[in-house]
Amino acid sequence: MTQTAGAGAQAAPAQASPSQTLSRGIRALEILAEAERPLTIAELADAMGVHRSVAYRILRTLEDHSLLVRDDAGRVQPGPGLAVLARGVARNLQSAALPELTQLANTLNMTAFIAVWDHQDCITLVTVEPRHSAATVVQHPGSRHPISAGAPGIAIQSALTEQDWTALAPGIPYRAESAEARKRGYAASHDEVIAGVSSLAVPINVPGGRPASVAVVYIRSTQDPAEVAAALTVSAARIEKQLL
Repeated sequence: MTQTAGAGAQAAPAQASPSQTLSRGIRALEILAEAERPLTIAELADAMGVHRSVAYRILRTLEDHSLLVRDDAGRVQPGPGLAVLARGVARNLQSAALPELTQLANTLNMTAFIAVWDHQDCITLVTVEPRHSAATVVQHPGSRHPISAGAPGIAIQSALTEQDWTALAPGIPYRAESAEARKRGYAASHDEVIAGVSSLAVPINVPGGRPASVAVVYIRSTQDPAEVAAALTVSAARIEKQLL
C-alpha cells in the first residue's frame, strides 16, 4: 500500500547539485560579510531563500573550514578563515601598495585604499587609515559599490579607451568623467558613493590583469585636489614599478 503524506507535512528539500551547493555557500558568505551584526540561522536562510535545513548543512561545512563562526547564542558571522583567503587575493598588489597607502594616509591625513574591478562593482582591496586622526572616513576592505560610481571606478575606466571598455564590459556605460580623467590623469567625485564624502583616484596598470586604482576619501580638506592627485600619481607609479 502506498502511503501519502499528511496534509500538514512539509516535504524535505530536494538535494542540490554540487555547483548549486557551492553557489549557496558563497552567497552565505557574501550575506554574512554585508551584515552589520551576526545572524541567526533562520535569518540567513531567509536571506538566501532556502529551507533552514539547507542553510544549516551549508553552515556546518563553512564552519569546518573556519569561514564562519557561531557565538554562544548560535548566531553566525564571518570567521578567521576568510582572512587567510583574503591575504592571498592580489597578493603582489597588496604588498606593493601597503607602504604607499601608509605614506599617503599619514601625509594627507585621509583614508587611502586600493580599489579593484569585479564584474559590475568596484571592491576595496586594502585600506590604511591615518595614524593620528579621528575624523577620517572608514573604508572597509571588501566594501563594494557600482564600478560606474565614484572616483575609484572612474579612474579604473579611465585606464582604458571607451572602445576597449565597451569590449570588456558590455552594458556598463563609459562615463564622460572617465574620458576627462584619462586626459587629466586623475578622477574626482563628490557625494556619489557616500553622502557628503569626496574622493580622488588614479589608475594603476596591473601587468596581465585588469586596471585597479589608488584612492583617498575625505569629508573636507583644505588641500588643493590637484596636489593630492599628484601624490596619488607618484604612488601609483611606484606601485606599478613594484609589480613589473
